Amino acid sequence: MSEIQTGSGRRTSLELNLVPFIDLMSVLITFLLITAVWSQVSMIQIGSSIYGKRTDAAPVKPPPDADVALKVEVRATGYTLTVAKTKTTIPFKNGDFDDASLSDLLQKVKEQYPNKVDAGIAMADELPYERLIHVMDAFLRNGFGSLSVLTGGPY
Repeated sequence: MSEIQTGSGRRTSLELNLVPFIDLMSVLITFLLITAVWSQVSMIQIGSSIYGKRTDAAPVKPPPDADVALKVEVRATGYTLTVAKTKTTIPFKNGDFDDASLSDLLQKVKEQYPNKVDAGIAMADELPYERLIHVMDAFLRNGFGSLSVLTGGPY
């Protein structure tokens, strides 16, 4: 407790209110703890980007027959199937897409390349999404499970 003497000889006691100081310290300690955690995370990220990422996992192997390109281009006029460097056009049949012919050709490709599992699909933007689903179903029925939807539409 502090005391101040006034000129009249009277002593006045002053109490220092520590509540605001304690509030300030609790906020500062909380802020210190939060920023200490974030600085630790940033140090880990910086260290991994400088020294490279250590991985003990084996490198990812490409799927079988990955060097053989398999792609279907879905256009407003029909399908274009590309196998390696061979292009086959499947036009409309009875005013609609010929899904049966596409499935037959995919079955022949699977017989020719039995280990091939990956394929790409490029579709024109103006076509409905359901058409993409039909093509994906045709691939899945014929054993091509690793599908990629190629951006930019057909070439």
